[in-house]
Amino acid sequence: MKLKDLFNLLKNATEQGAKKALSESGQLQEQLSKAEAYRLFGRGNVDRWISEGLISPITCKERASRKYLDRTKLEAVAAASNRITYLPVAER
Repeated sequence: MKLKDLFNLLKNATEQGAKKALSESGQLQEQLSKAEAYRLFGRGNVDRWISEGLISPITCKERASRKYLDRTKLEAVAAASNRITYLPVAER
């Protein structure tokens, strides 16, 4: 195993452990509003993921006007998003 691989494994384990501890303590919300998702992941990315069907907004029963997104799905899609594979604008 290379040093870079070990570094990536430890980094991922640390991030997952911190997220688990924050979510269990109630400090990390399971659902994000669209505005919060825009701030964290970028408006263009979130809108593209919604239009491609990778994530879908959920409406809250108390506030029907607000749309929420699942944090775990957003983070999974963001981690799997590989911008290198996208076609340049001229080739679309």
